[in-house]
Order: sequence, then C-alpha cells, then structure tokens
Amino acid sequence: MISRSRLVGDASLFSPLSSPASGTRILGIDPGLAVTGYGVLDRNGGKLSYITSGRIRTPDAELAQRLRAILEGLGEVIAAYRPTQVALEQVFVNVNPQSTLLLGQARGTAVCAAVLHGLPVAEYTALQIKQAVVGRGHARKEQVQAMVRRLLTLDSDPSPDAADALACAICHAHGGQGLGKLATAGYRMKRGRLV
Repeated sequence: MISRSRLVGDASLFSPLSSPASGTRILGIDPGLAVTGYGVLDRNGGKLSYITSGRIRTPDAELAQRLRAILEGLGEVIAAYRPTQVALEQVFVNVNPQSTLLLGQARGTAVCAAVLHGLPVAEYTALQIKQAVVGRGHARKEQVQAMVRRLLTLDSDPSPDAADALACAICHAHGGQGLGKLATAGYRMKRGRLV
C-alpha cells in the first residue's frame, strides 16, 4: 500500500522508530484520492534534515476503501517515524466541483490520521508553500521539486507527490509554527499572503 522512496540517508542514522534528539519532526502531507504524498523531515534550529518521503496509492475501489487506505497508510507512517507536527495543503475549489469534493474528503482523512495520533495540524495554501520553498507563489511543479532537492540536499528529485509533501513540511519549518504564531490581527489573507 505504501510506496516509499528513500532518496538519501543511512538506515543507521535514520532508524524509523527514532525521534529527533532535539528539535521538531514534521510530517508534510500532499492529500490526494488516488495518491497521497508524504514527507518527513527534522528541524533542529535552522537546519533541515531529510528523513523519508513517499506516497500512498489507493486501490481502484469505492470511495470508502480509498479513504481507509489513506487513513491506514498515514497511520503507518506516523507510527514508524513519530512526527511531532503535521503540515498539509489546504484545498480550494477548482473547475470541477466533484473533484474538489473528493479531494476534500482525502484531505479530511489526512487530518483525522494526525488527530487520532494527537498531533497538531497546520494548514498552508499552495501559494504559501511555493512562496516559502521557491520564492514565487506561482512556481511550477518542476521548480518545487528542484528546490526541495536543493534545500534538503537530496541525490535526486523526489516524485511530484513526495516533493509537494516535503515542500509543505519545509514551509511549516520556515514559518515557525504556522500563521497562528504570527501577529495577524487586523490582517487578512489575499492570494496566499497577509495583507
């Protein structure tokens, strides 16, 4: 069910059951009904360390079975890597309302997986994530992949789903603990930015 792609790291350095000695372990999630990407990294001070990334492929089955695969797959990742925080991308309405609804259900399942394990969840828009990783809110997927590779000093580009999940985790790491920790009184969100 889980297809993990270990891009860098030595098994002796990154034991799945180990937690960060100090700092924060962040699980980034890129929710999707067919494929949900995940990425785990450690933040110690200003340093980010790659732990693992991959994707959870759901079976070609009814919606309930797909959501179960996401819930169980993320549960396995959380149990194995013991993150202390979760970051995921917010879902917005797109051209097809049915696709948006299905994606929202996959995202809700990801939130449930985190909450069932007692983990705090931070949410970021696609513009915020791209801005934090690439420096441009309208960056292409290839640019996100390349910057994730560079920021985490990986040997190769991660898959698009894993790269998006790692980018979400990087955004969370760079933003402290999310927008909730920033002084946002009197501001509103416009196009992924505080105005």
